[in-house]
Amino acid sequence: MTTTTTGADLAVSRAEYCVIACAEAWRGDGEVLAAAMGTVPTLGARLAKLTFEPDLLITDGEARLAADVPALGAAPAAVEGALPYRKHLELVAMGHRHVMMGASQLDRHGNQNISAIGDWSRPSRQLLGMRGAPGNTVNNPTSYWIPRHSTRVFVPGQVDVVSGVGYGRLNGPTGRFHDLRRIVTDLAVLDFGGEGHAVRLLSVHPGVTVDQVIAATGFPLVLPGDIASTRDPSAEELRLIREVLDPRGARDREVRG
Repeated sequence: MTTTTTGADLAVSRAEYCVIACAEAWRGDGEVLAAAMGTVPTLGARLAKLTFEPDLLITDGEARLAADVPALGAAPAAVEGALPYRKHLELVAMGHRHVMMGASQLDRHGNQNISAIGDWSRPSRQLLGMRGAPGNTVNNPTSYWIPRHSTRVFVPGQVDVVSGVGYGRLNGPTGRFHDLRRIVTDLAVLDFGGEGHAVRLLSVHPGVTVDQVIAATGFPLVLPGDIASTRDPSAEELRLIREVLDPRGARDREVRG
């Protein structure tokens, strides 16, 4: 009798569950550019391409489209095209890109802040600035990766500065391509499926309770009747993460155990 080993039979780290959850954000996307910001989202995009979403486009992190799927930090062995900044912006404007960004603050309806903390006229902290967040959120699908789920990120009320546009701010034709998809954190997976596109809890990672997620969130979460556990990786997915994509274990430096 032959038995099949699954991820549930193996010791899976919190970081590996986060990689799986990020990969799932690109499920069904087909031939779009997976723009991943951060170690875990990059691993998620590359894992998705190697498994259930082979048509995804990935970059070398600079200005080239990779024809293969290299390990984290390695150059692609084959390149299928140039992607200078102007071409990248064309993909953004045309919606042929699904970005997973970070956020210093997020509110209940998906408004994101990466610009400054405090009053705009005299902020207490200067951050990245607007960068490409407005164009991302208006023109192409956007998800978020939060490696430290806390009330400092998931703030009550409104974010201090709106960098990425949340639901309820765009009217008429301006918002016709507005599409916020998922939030993956070190504790859980969330989306915008509540009434009025409020943030909804979809799943908690194994070892995390719903109460922990609620306590780490500064606004009321929409709680469905059945909150799942983030799915286990398969044995093959774990092999790809550990041996092919991230043999040096960079994922565990971004996510606490």
